[in-house]
Amino acid sequence: MKMHKTIFEALNRASSFLEENGREGNAARILLQHILQTSYSGLMMKMHDVLPEEQQQQFDDFIQEHVKGLPVQYITGVEEFYGRSFVVDESVLIPRPETEELVVGTIERIRKLFGDNQKLKFADIGTGSGAIAITMKKECPQLDVTATDLSPAALATAQKNAEKLQAEIEFKLGDLTEPIANEKWDVVLSNPPYIAYEEMEEMSDVVVAHEPHQALFADEDGLLLYCKLAENLPALMKKPALIGLEIGYTQGEAVANFFKKSFPNAYVSVVQDINKKDRIVFCEISE
Repeated sequence: MKMHKTIFEALNRASSFLEENGREGNAARILLQHILQTSYSGLMMKMHDVLPEEQQQQFDDFIQEHVKGLPVQYITGVEEFYGRSFVVDESVLIPRPETEELVVGTIERIRKLFGDNQKLKFADIGTGSGAIAITMKKECPQLDVTATDLSPAALATAQKNAEKLQAEIEFKLGDLTEPIANEKWDVVLSNPPYIAYEEMEEMSDVVVAHEPHQALFADEDGLLLYCKLAENLPALMKKPALIGLEIGYTQGEAVANFFKKSFPNAYVSVVQDINKKDRIVFCEISE
């Protein structure tokens, strides 16, 4: 890609180049905003400015990396979640907009079950970047938040985010409920790996080649970890209590049945996302 004189020309050429190579043209704008450290409106105001040669070279390098399959978020090192900017790298799954709906639904149910200001013990199992745990702490400061992960690298990234966003979180290393098994909990959330290995061939090469498989895939058609959580959580929950789980869109009935069996007196519901696909299972445990 040759050098261009203006931001407008550089952006147009890069967008076209991405589309010609099977990528989203809009990625060029995101990458250029990152390089120029500006907002969308700021970029629009700069369109006829000359793009300095050093920044043009960096832009070209980023475009080439994305064409080869590196996700935009790993190039810029950040992703937005619930109005906040989170550090992301290849140790963690990139936070998705659908997961924001788990946060919204949880906040609504916490208020219904516990009121607004009650101190509660909250655990995020498989925290990854820390997006869920940190967002819940920022939105509900009364929560005493613990976040766990099986990956030391993921926990390190989550800790960076907690420090950056000034959220007081206790981080624990370990598998599923093992790090929190010596306490009782009011609220437990998890967005565990839930994609069946058989689905790998249908997925984007950008995701498969770069996002951590440990955070994406699970055995037994993607249901194994939900089954384990349903088996282990009854001994760890207070009454009343709330459990919330992000799921794959075909898994609602199966995951709900796991929790109905483990919590026969609870109200278990499957909630659809904005696209009308099953996305969340909530288990509301009464007194």
